[in-house]
Amino acid sequence: MQILGYKLVSAITMAVGDLLRMLLFTGVFATLLAAQAPPRVERDIAYAMPKNERQLLDVHAPAQGTGLPVVVWVHGGGWMRGSKSEVDSKPGAFTENGYVFVAVNYRFIPQVKMHDIARDVAKATGWVAANISRYGGDPKRLFLMGHSAGAQLAALLCTDTRYIEAVGVPRSSVKGCVPVDGDTYDVPLQVATAVARRKSLRQPEPKWGHREKFGTVAEQRELSAVNHVAANRGIAPFLILHVADQTDTSTQAHRLWESLDQAGIAAELFGADSTDHVKLDRNLGVAGDAATRALFDFMARVLR
Repeated sequence: MQILGYKLVSAITMAVGDLLRMLLFTGVFATLLAAQAPPRVERDIAYAMPKNERQLLDVHAPAQGTGLPVVVWVHGGGWMRGSKSEVDSKPGAFTENGYVFVAVNYRFIPQVKMHDIARDVAKATGWVAANISRYGGDPKRLFLMGHSAGAQLAALLCTDTRYIEAVGVPRSSVKGCVPVDGDTYDVPLQVATAVARRKSLRQPEPKWGHREKFGTVAEQRELSAVNHVAANRGIAPFLILHVADQTDTSTQAHRLWESLDQAGIAAELFGADSTDHVKLDRNLGVAGDAATRALFDFMARVLR
């Protein structure tokens, strides 16, 4: 009887041990699978009707997670070209770091006016606020970012918050703004700079320069982020990325930073060395890139 009892206890002990090892193995295995699972990607979602190519967005989300911060990315292209597909390493970099990444298309000049383009980006942001929880995102933790023309649009929506408020997005939902190498945060200043340069070099007027794209001086002022900066308006913190040795974008970056700083709004400048307008955008998200490190450090500080 003692021998049988001993064998029975041993068998039970072994079975329990096997079960525990199996649970441990499957738990670890599941964790590894989750870590290696590819992000969820849904492309060509219409944020306006009737559905058309220029008013679509793409969502890149981590395979798992809820309440994740969200990046709304606005491409460049002089307000006349470009695509949400031109995101290079950004989607992977953001999703790997626990962010939902949304890339936005918008309509172009001369088919629409600049105010309409800003309204497109605002409408896309409104779609994100209303729907991003289905992809694990938190609609109350948004970051607006963009490169070149997209930098002007992101900065404008983060300072003139009437655009996003008109589509039901409170300014408090925007936790940070990252314009990248824009040259039109103060449009009249850039127009005057370009005109003076062309005169000194005896160059002809362009068919579609900034003055033609933005319109009258009153319209230029209205579309300038610096003219909407004011204290105590709940404007989100800024990280302004620019190419360190590019005169126009550096001048505009400092102009925007000064306006924010004087209003008591948290703002940081980062001038990237050994790069150019295209490379700065292309390398965002690349491991070891200095501007990328500055970007993720900024976002981590804001979210803390």
